[in-house]
Amino acid sequence: MEQHPLDDELRAFIEQAMAHYHVPGVAVGIYHDGAEQAGGLGVTNVSHPLAVDEQTLYQIGSISKTFTGTTAMRLVEQGKLDLDAPIRTYLPGLKLADAEATERATMKHLLTHTGGWVGDYFDDLSAGDDALAKMTAAMADVPQVAPIGTLWSYNNAGFALAGRVIEVLTGQPFEAAVQSLVLDPLGMKHTYYFARNIVTERFAVGHTIKEDTAEVARPWELPRTVNPAGGLLSDVLDLFLYARFQMGDGTARDGARVLSPQSLAFMQSPLYSRGSSGEMGLTWMLEDVGGVRTVRHSGGTVGQQTTFVMVPSRTFALIVLTNADRGAELHGEATKWILSRYLGLEDREPAILDIPADQRAPYAGRYTAAAQDLELTVSGSGFLVQRIPKGGFPNKEQSAPPPPPPIRAALVSENLLIALDEPMKGTRGEFLRDPDGAITWLRLGSRAHRRV
Repeated sequence: MEQHPLDDELRAFIEQAMAHYHVPGVAVGIYHDGAEQAGGLGVTNVSHPLAVDEQTLYQIGSISKTFTGTTAMRLVEQGKLDLDAPIRTYLPGLKLADAEATERATMKHLLTHTGGWVGDYFDDLSAGDDALAKMTAAMADVPQVAPIGTLWSYNNAGFALAGRVIEVLTGQPFEAAVQSLVLDPLGMKHTYYFARNIVTERFAVGHTIKEDTAEVARPWELPRTVNPAGGLLSDVLDLFLYARFQMGDGTARDGARVLSPQSLAFMQSPLYSRGSSGEMGLTWMLEDVGGVRTVRHSGGTVGQQTTFVMVPSRTFALIVLTNADRGAELHGEATKWILSRYLGLEDREPAILDIPADQRAPYAGRYTAAAQDLELTVSGSGFLVQRIPKGGFPNKEQSAPPPPPPIRAALVSENLLIALDEPMKGTRGEFLRDPDGAITWLRLGSRAHRRV
C-alpha cells in the first residue's frame, strides 16, 4: 500500500481550523485510488501531551454503528438473522413501552433509526457481560414518541437492542461477536471496545472548549451499554482497512471473503428517507454532494468528534478524528474542503428567504426531545434558536450543562431552516407537518423534536 504524509496544503488547512476551533489534536486520513496519506497534528491531552499521529487511538463514537450493522449482515449471510423478522423472534421476552412496537419492531427498524421510541436513552447498568440484557429489559420504560416505522429520528437506544440480538444469535458477548465476525477478518488489530486494551497505547482524551481554552473532559470511558451504538476506539490506519473493505468486493486484505458484494451494496442503498438530509442505508448515512453519492457516518462522545466519509464511485475515503467538543465543526468544514479540493465536489449554499415576520410566526414555539428542548422565536429577518440541554449522556444521571447562547437561523424553503451562527453554522433543520399542514416536529441535528 502506497502511503504518504499529509500534503502541505491539507496540513495548513487543518492547522488553521484547529486554531479557530481550539481543538488540541487531530488525526487525518485520505484514501484515494489505492494511495493513502495520513498524519496527526497537535496533542492527545492538554494536561499530559503526546503528539498525535496516524496511529493515535480515538473514540470513534457512532461510526461504531456501521460495525454493528456489518456484523448483523454477516449473520444474515450465515442464515441466522432475517432483518425483516420481528425482534421477538430472537428475543421472545422483549417488551417495549408500546404494544405495536413490541410486536412489529425488526432489526431493520433498529439499524435505520425508525423504531419511534426515545432514542437518546443512555444508562450505565452493568460493566459485565449482562450489560445489554439489562439494557434490553430497561427498554420497557422508554417512551414511544411516534408509531414504529413512521418517523426517522436518530436512535441510539435501538442499537442496544441490536447488540443484544447479536449476542443471542452468536452466543457471545457483543464485543466478542464483532471481534470475531468483523475486526479479526479485516485485520483491524488496533480497534478496541475497552479501556483496558488501550492504556499502553497512544490515545486521545476528549476536551471541552471554555472561553477558547481546552479542558480535559470527563468521564472518558462510556458505559458498556453504549458499545453497539458508539463504543469503538480506532485509528486512521485501521479505518483505512475498513474503508477499503466497505468500498471493495467484500473480501479482506488477505483475500478472505467477509461479505458478498450484494450485502455491501444493500447496506449502502436507500432504505428510508432522512428528508432534506439525504437517505438512510443500513446504518450508513447517504448524501449527494455535487450530484455524487457519499456514504458516511460521524461520531461524538464526551469531547471527541469524528467523521468517516466514503465516495465509492471515486474509490475515495476521508477520516477526521478530533479530541474536542467543537471538533464536529472542524470535521464538517474539513469534509467540504477535502471533497472540493480532491474531487471537485461542492454543493451550492441555499439562498435565505425574505419572509415577513407575521408569516414566520407559525414556526415559533417550543420543540422537545429527550436530550434537549428548542425554543424558536421570531427575530430580525429570521429566528433565534435557544437550545435547552437536559443532560443524560453518557448516563441518565449526567446533569445538563448550562444552555448555550442562542443562534440565528433562517428559512431557505417552506420547511427547511438553516443555522447561521457557530457552533451550528450550516446545520439544517426540517419542519415536519401533519396531513392538515400543521407543524408537528422540528428535526434538527438528526433528532426529531416534537412541537409542544
